[in-house]
Amino acid sequence: MDVILKKDVDNLGFKDDVVAVKNGYGRNYLIPHGYAELATPSARKVLSETLKQRAYKEQKHIDEAKKQAEKLNNIEIKMTAKAGAGDKLFGSITNGDLADALAKEGVEIEKKFISIAGGNIKRLGQYDATLRFHREVVSNLSFDVVGEA
Repeated sequence: MDVILKKDVDNLGFKDDVVAVKNGYGRNYLIPHGYAELATPSARKVLSETLKQRAYKEQKHIDEAKKQAEKLNNIEIKMTAKAGAGDKLFGSITNGDLADALAKEGVEIEKKFISIAGGNIKRLGQYDATLRFHREVVSNLSFDVVGEA
């Protein structure tokens, strides 16, 4: 069954993508919850026309996202946290904490668009994160977690 996504769906696709899903998943979950609509020939024509009109506006968003991503090249992030024996943190560092640290450096991004390799950080060291500014603009960031003096 082919469906047109109305919203971004994790591990499936982005808004306005045409994806093939199993019949039950589309009929029982995606369509009733408003995440997708059936990809009929008329719906595909409407989608293609909408995408043509949106292409120019989309280019502006891509350019802004690239500017934000370029700011990351000059930024060095060091996050401080309380640590106990064996470099183990009291608590953890999450993507929300990383979003706050980036905001202080002038890079605005929502925490849901940040993916830290390995999930939450519970030890001191250097880590990598993937930041998605736009569906076509994805950037990688290395940052350090250091203990408080």
